[in-house]
Amino acid sequence: MDSGGSGLRVAVGAAGGGAPARRATREPVRTGARGIDPGHLLEHLLPMARAAAAEAGVARLTTAVVGAAGLATLGEALRAELPGALARELGTRTLALAADAVTAYVGALGFRAGAVVAAGTGAIAVGTDLTRWRRADGWGHLLGDCGSGAWIGRAGLEAALRAHDGREDGSAALLARATRRFGPAPGLPGALYPRTDRAAVLASFAPDVAACAAGDPVAADILRAAARHLAGSAAAVCPEGASVALTGGLRGLGDPLLVPLEEELARRLPGVRRVPAEGGPLDGAVRLAAGLATGPLPLPDDPGMLWVTVAEGG
Repeated sequence: MDSGGSGLRVAVGAAGGGAPARRATREPVRTGARGIDPGHLLEHLLPMARAAAAEAGVARLTTAVVGAAGLATLGEALRAELPGALARELGTRTLALAADAVTAYVGALGFRAGAVVAAGTGAIAVGTDLTRWRRADGWGHLLGDCGSGAWIGRAGLEAALRAHDGREDGSAALLARATRRFGPAPGLPGALYPRTDRAAVLASFAPDVAACAAGDPVAADILRAAARHLAGSAAAVCPEGASVALTGGLRGLGDPLLVPLEEELARRLPGVRRVPAEGGPLDGAVRLAAGLATGPLPLPDDPGMLWVTVAEGG
């Protein structure tokens, strides 16, 4: 399972079998005083897992991997309640709880040493030399996620408002785009600040910034700055001589971001191979489950990143 800001996705199959059966919902799992809400997660996960298991012809889900955004800081309740609940409801004996950055890593690079920058609405870099995990950023749109879709969108809207005010370094092109997307500029604070999905709303403006980059130096500078941030996060976690990959929806911005990012990675990590991601976070969860079904994982165990538990007698 992959749980993030855009909802839940589930894949069920037999280890060594064909393509897994998949299900998805667009409702994100709630967080509360105890962090990620196990009850709300199970409310969505169990019917999807059972339906996918029936389609795949799997009678008992003996091994499960749950990839969850915010596991490192919000996963205490999941670690306490999920092993018992999945054992009762699905017959699960071996469970791995993984940060979504770890499932993104394994989806992109598998079980080899390297670093992955997962950049979408948010941004985080994760690396490992197979003895320990290292992470950089992923602190959310208020304190970090530098170079992410939310970061780019916010920078673009700031430039639009500077143009509206007549300040230096404003962008008339971005102001026009912002007005078409959100309405008159004075209404932006009222339209944005009360939203609980502010990060996603900010990120929705990132494609507009990319669309303006070819003819607008302010937009181009924003994307170059984003590239510097993402490359800096990769450099902070990448083992010497390993591979680095980019995954996440921000790849869809194309050359306006990817060209300066490639230049920054080459400058900061001259001895590192830059490789395409092999798959996404759900593919990583499937790889982890298949690996657990046949033996221990060749990855570091860390309660905040990748935590494996086996039920008594499992």
